Amino acid sequence: MNPQPLPWRDYAAFLATLFPGKMQKLAVNAGFTCPNRDGSIGRGGCIYCTNTSFSPAYCHQQQSVATQLEEGKRFFGKKYPSMRYLAYFQSYTSTHGSDTATLMQLYREALSVSGIDGIIISTRPDCLPQQLLDALPSLPAKVIIELGAESSHDTTLLRINRCHTWSQTVDAVTRINAAGIPVGLHLINGLPGETTDMMLDTVDAINSLPISTVKFHHLQILRGTPISRHIPDDIISFTPQSYATLCAEIVRRLRPDIAIDRFLAQSPPGMVISPRWDIKNYQFTPLVIKALAR
Repeated sequence: MNPQPLPWRDYAAFLATLFPGKMQKLAVNAGFTCPNRDGSIGRGGCIYCTNTSFSPAYCHQQQSVATQLEEGKRFFGKKYPSMRYLAYFQSYTSTHGSDTATLMQLYREALSVSGIDGIIISTRPDCLPQQLLDALPSLPAKVIIELGAESSHDTTLLRINRCHTWSQTVDAVTRINAAGIPVGLHLINGLPGETTDMMLDTVDAINSLPISTVKFHHLQILRGTPISRHIPDDIISFTPQSYATLCAEIVRRLRPDIAIDRFLAQSPPGMVISPRWDIKNYQFTPLVIKALAR
């Protein structure tokens, strides 16, 4: 029996416009850091971030890009032997601290691995030199860029030590689109000081941009992060049901051609201080559908 179509465009539908079959992301750790960690523009990193919360076990920066991808293929290949893959340069800011020639060499190494049909580059809006954007179309495969935007509100970005502005996000999206490269944004719901109206304002802001995808996270307080040491008292305490209601309103308001990658952040349970929902994305989706029906 075929599953019922979702009442929003999902990420698989977006990928189907670029690739002939089902695709799986394989995360790569190429040894990058972030400009708000290494002193380039700041120290300490974003107040909510610990990179180990979303790095798969097979990602070891001591190993080459090709070796990591081969291990990732073995990890997924046992269950999905016919799957094709996308090299996902995910860890930290994956265009920071290297020149264009070095980055292009890493991307070509990834594409030399059998079964890798494209590349996803995850980075920040302020770490995309035009020289790199000019070079990427020369790669012999599709490239997708994902930008960590988090919020459209500069007051929030300052408070979370993001060290970039919304105008830099708008500029980066505009330049990526001009280069003919699909672009997506990451956004976090529930950041300190933000109301639900502010979160929906961010949805309105991205509707005006030439983006293809969006990935929503709910804010998680993780062990070892700056926010875990001083948890602000102006964070909305979502329940799964109230967060699903917000996500339903986001779906209703979002431009319908923008594909939604996911609604939840998923970190190892032992790292999560709050909220401890223990819900996976596929389990959360029915809650959003029910909220839409209401």
